[in-house]
Amino acid sequence: MRLTLFDLDNTLLGGDSDFEWAQFLIEKGVLDREVFEARNRKFYEDYKAGTLDINEFLAFQLNPLSRHKRTQLDAWHAEFMENKVRPMMLEAAFRLVESHKGDLCAIVTATNSFVTGPIATAFGIENLLATEPEEDGGEFTGGVKGVPCFREGKVTRLEAWLASRGESLESFAETRFYSDSLNDLPLLEKVSHPVAVDPDPTLMRHAERMGWQIMSLR
Repeated sequence: MRLTLFDLDNTLLGGDSDFEWAQFLIEKGVLDREVFEARNRKFYEDYKAGTLDINEFLAFQLNPLSRHKRTQLDAWHAEFMENKVRPMMLEAAFRLVESHKGDLCAIVTATNSFVTGPIATAFGIENLLATEPEEDGGEFTGGVKGVPCFREGKVTRLEAWLASRGESLESFAETRFYSDSLNDLPLLEKVSHPVAVDPDPTLMRHAERMGWQIMSLR
C-alpha cells in the first residue's frame, strides 16, 4: 500500500482556511476589525516567510473559539464553508485526491481541526492530522491539545498516528506528500516522493535543487 499525504491551505485549497476563518469572523462582527485584522494579516505574512511563532498564533486563533457555544460556532462554520471555503476548493485538487483512491490518505495541516474537519470530509479524505483545540465538556477552552501540527510537529503527529495503527513510514512501498509551503520541508524531506504544489519561492528553489516533482493545481 502507498501512503499519500496532502497539505490543505494553498495546496488542495486555492487559499488559506485559517486566515479566511478569522476574516470571516471579522466580517460577521464577531471579532473587532480594528483589533484583529492587522494581526491576522501579520500572522499570515509571518507564516509565508517561515517566521511564524506558532504558540502566539494559536493563542490568537483559538481564543475566539472559547468565547462562543459550540452550537453557534458550528452554525458559523456551515456558513463559512459555503461562502468562503467551497470557492477555494480546486477542481484539480478533487481529481488529484481521486487519483490516489486505494492509498492510505490523510490531510496533514497546521490549521485546527474545528476549521478543517468539514473541509477534509468535503474532499472525501477520512484521515485528518491537524492542530487540536483543547475541549472541556464539548466546548473549546482556547488552548491546544498536544503537539501543534506545524513544521516538525507534522512529522511528530504523523509518526504518532502511524504508530497507533502499528505502522511507520517504512511500512509503505511509497510515501508521498503534496505541499506548497517552506514550512513543510521537515515532512517533505521524510517521504519518498515529495511534491511541491504551486510552491512558495523558497520551496520552489529547494524543490528544483533537489529534483523534486513540481506541479500546479491552479
